Amino acid sequence: MKTISINQNNPDYPANITKYFNNSAPENITAIGNPDLLTQDKLAIFCSNQCPGELILKTYDFLRKQKGLSGTFISGFHSSIEEECLRILLKDRQNVIICPARSVEGMQIRKEYYKPIEEGRLFLLSPFEKKHNRISAQRSEFRNHFVAAIADKILVPHAAPNSKTEKLCRELIEKGKTILTFDGKHNRNLIDFGARRLF
Repeated sequence: MKTISINQNNPDYPANITKYFNNSAPENITAIGNPDLLTQDKLAIFCSNQCPGELILKTYDFLRKQKGLSGTFISGFHSSIEEECLRILLKDRQNVIICPARSVEGMQIRKEYYKPIEEGRLFLLSPFEKKHNRISAQRSEFRNHFVAAIADKILVPHAAPNSKTEKLCRELIEKGKTILTFDGKHNRNLIDFGARRLF
């Protein structure tokens, strides 16, 4: 599939990226699919791999209730919970932006992505150059901040105490990003940081 390059002078380049990263914003981002999804309201999803069952069910229920509503979901969809969120969103024909922790140039596209890409409801987006064709911990961390920069709001079903996800949430709240989470004892850490309760 055709890869497109979007530089900072391109009107499709999200202004939120420059605002978030300042002088360290990537000069070019590469993508496959429909860039119009960048103009919609975007909700990011981050979740720890270890997540209480009741919060998993709340997450899936929340996503299913979004079916038919406008907006786009964005994530790396890397953790097991995030991967299942992606499956639900694609099944429900929602608009989705996937940000892999590597370049999209030369990346093997999954068969199940072809149809939603062709229909304009799936967009693959990366801040990494062609030479960065392998996932690494450092690139994963930058990717998560890239996703957060683009998003208007961020859904965090759960961030385990002392986890990388919790650390990310602390940093995002300090930067003024809006984080949403489900109320309850398992998310007391996020709520204490300043996350907003969904229900």
